[in-house]
Amino acid sequence: MTDSSTANAAGVKRLATGEELAGMLEKLAQAVLARHGRCEDLALIGIQRRGVILAERLKQSMATSLGHPVLSGSLDITLYRDDWTTKGPKPSTGETRIRFDVRNKVLLLVDDVLYTGRTIRAALEALSDFGRPRKVELLALVDRGHRELPIQPDYAGLTLATSRDEHVDIFVDEIDGKEGIFLSRARSGQ
Repeated sequence: MTDSSTANAAGVKRLATGEELAGMLEKLAQAVLARHGRCEDLALIGIQRRGVILAERLKQSMATSLGHPVLSGSLDITLYRDDWTTKGPKPSTGETRIRFDVRNKVLLLVDDVLYTGRTIRAALEALSDFGRPRKVELLALVDRGHRELPIQPDYAGLTLATSRDEHVDIFVDEIDGKEGIFLSRARSGQ
């Protein structure tokens, strides 16, 4: 990543280009395939918002390698967060779409940035509404440390040592109109 690491005058440092982000996802897809073979009992669950996009890209890569589709879904954890009441009178929610029986499945939660672990705790609680999977694994594109809960990724594209006053942004074309991973000083309220 050092070739692409650049900082601008505002103190934003590019950690990965869109091309490098795609390469990370391909390596992660191959790591999942190495562990799960034909992936017959595996389902990807993207956490809203960017985790859904990343899960879809992983799914496409894995399906191409396997020659058959991979189950996937999306999960909105807004109302399961321990801070949702501080998000204002009407927190913004996304779609939860899990159209298969999770029992006896290995669910791979996909998130963009793993930080304190609270998002993953909320995701695990939300998943419990759908039944009891055989196993849940975690894939994070970026693990930036500072855990407040005992949660660790099974797969991480990039592991960073950050300070609490830094912020990691993942940009994807589908939402942001650009691609890349950036590090900056945290915005107020973060």
